[in-house]
Amino acid sequence: MSSTLLELSRIITDAAKTLDKACADSGTTFPGLEVPFSPSSEAFRSNPQAAEAANIIAAAATQLVAMVLPPPSAMFALISGHFKSAALRVCLEANVTEILREGGPQGVHVNEIAKLANISSTKIARLLRYLATHHVYKELRPDVFTNTRISSTLDTGKSVNEIFSNPDKKHDNTPGFAALTGLQLDEFTKSCAYLWENMSDPATAHSEEVNHAPFNRAFNWNGSIWSFYDQPEQWPRQHRFDTGMQGIAALEPADAILKAFDWPSLPAGSIVVDVGGGVGTSSLALAKKFPEIKIVVQDLPPVVRDAELVWEKELPEEIDSGRVVLQAHDFFAPQPVKNASLREAAQIDTKLILIDNLVSFACHDPSNDNGTGIPGAIPKEAPDPLLANYGIANEMLYITDLSC
Repeated sequence: MSSTLLELSRIITDAAKTLDKACADSGTTFPGLEVPFSPSSEAFRSNPQAAEAANIIAAAATQLVAMVLPPPSAMFALISGHFKSAALRVCLEANVTEILREGGPQGVHVNEIAKLANISSTKIARLLRYLATHHVYKELRPDVFTNTRISSTLDTGKSVNEIFSNPDKKHDNTPGFAALTGLQLDEFTKSCAYLWENMSDPATAHSEEVNHAPFNRAFNWNGSIWSFYDQPEQWPRQHRFDTGMQGIAALEPADAILKAFDWPSLPAGSIVVDVGGGVGTSSLALAKKFPEIKIVVQDLPPVVRDAELVWEKELPEEIDSGRVVLQAHDFFAPQPVKNASLREAAQIDTKLILIDNLVSFACHDPSNDNGTGIPGAIPKEAPDPLLANYGIANEMLYITDLSC
């Protein structure tokens, strides 16, 4: 028997024990698949030992699956990703997660789901069963389904009646993750289908122009995605994109922006300019934590309109007082704010912060061997025989890289 097989099994067992002990020591609970997702249910990850153990389990388990599945089956699971995306989009657009949430723990029969969503019961049954195979939903009894922790991330929290009565407002006043999912399953999925055509066409293969992306082929659009969203008929997509940017918060540590800089070192009254800040998700965290800082959130006019709705809900008093300004601005144009403490056009006393991701190699990075690398530039690597980048546990980093 392969020594790697046994080693991976040992790693999973040891990490599971570590995770269990870390949760017990910190008084947190490791949630099962039946527990709906919420930020509070992820509290166990605030314990560094628990978070590390969970990542190791995910990386080792995925590697173990890759080893034990027949290679053709493993490959077919990869190439069938379009079926997963298509099935998920049907469930998202048909509000299946909300229907199942209202149905309670006893589940909902596909006939009832189909009736509420006005779709085929036989087709939705097949799609749900396929997704249940991947633990997205759960089939309690033949043709009776309920949510799992994974599918609950698509829940807007609204009533089924409200969503079907006002479909254009489905994502309003929601955490935004369902909107982000819709963006991925619509514009992104359709664009990805043309990636090879884009990379093999001499006219676009080596181009970095904004109108030479796979998106342009998919939507027959000769311009940037921002100009596409600016078309009146694309308002629903623009609105979904803006709301979806709030959903990114669910994929990042809650205090990520707070650790990006020594914010308390800024003098009271300092101005922070969030260039291309979307609806101001990061700035919201700053505004709540550091009331002595003034903030300007800049983005294109349609985005600013959506940002106004977010801030009116979260911190309306800061908009009214003028401490937070939502400003329409194209970041390719000259910067209108001239007295900022942090902004993209630096003065002598200006500090520039770039919020981005460092994409790791999937193998060991030798640049830090013998202490010769740049401090902090090499992320922590997983122990052998795991992939150095923690594999699937760190997949969001690579998805973000490919999306840009």
